[in-house]
Amino acid sequence: MSVMDKLKQMLKGHEDKAGQGIDKAGDAFDAKTQSKYSGQVDTAQDKLKEQLGADQRPPEDPPRQ
Repeated sequence: MSVMDKLKQMLKGHEDKAGQGIDKAGDAFDAKTQSKYSGQVDTAQDKLKEQLGADQRPPEDPPRQ
């Protein structure tokens, strides 16, 4: 089992909190580097969220008629 699989297993059910943590870490890094690498940080945040499933939202209920 890879490290990423272990992380996914540990975060199961807490994807929203993982996404918030990724955003917070990226924002802190941007603050320390005075946003010098903000494009790369944004890309890294998106890729990490995608890998961990933190960018997935539960499907919404269909509209009632």
